[in-house]
Amino acid sequence: MSDLGSSIQSQLKSFDTRFSSNHILQELENRTKLPKSYLAIGAAFVYLLLIFINVGGIGEILANIAGFVVPAYLSLIAVKSAGKEDDTQLLTYWIVFAFLNVIEFWSKAILYLVPFYWFIKTVFLLYLALPQTGGANMVYNVAISPIADKYILPRNKKTDDIRAAVSEAAGRTTGASVH
Repeated sequence: MSDLGSSIQSQLKSFDTRFSSNHILQELENRTKLPKSYLAIGAAFVYLLLIFINVGGIGEILANIAGFVVPAYLSLIAVKSAGKEDDTQLLTYWIVFAFLNVIEFWSKAILYLVPFYWFIKTVFLLYLALPQTGGANMVYNVAISPIADKYILPRNKKTDDIRAAVSEAAGRTTGASVH
């Protein structure tokens, strides 16, 4: 048990040092005399509590913000990275996110049948979005890919070669390119 406690303390200290140059968090820390990590945990708890209680329908907007802002931030980082792994994971997330939103739009009955729907959706979207969990890839491979594979034709190398040859020939003949 002490290993878990020391691991948590280590993560909290790491958070505090990582965000030591953040002026807003520094000002909050100076005013409240609480470490930045405690303030972040408290804000996350209040955020999830508001979604859980869903007073005035605020749960829907907060769930969608969590499902959009975190992956959008990760996507901006992925665009600037050289690797392909994070791009694939986030593209998969956006496919699953769109799929869930379409299902939710067309079946509003889910909102009334599932208690604490927005809270469950928020936790599920964060599970999907965070690369450490691999949730988006799992949901895509198990649920969406089998359906999509029936309707999306695979690319054929032969047709790609023919298309490239035609474009090249058209460019040489007329000086124009084929679109």
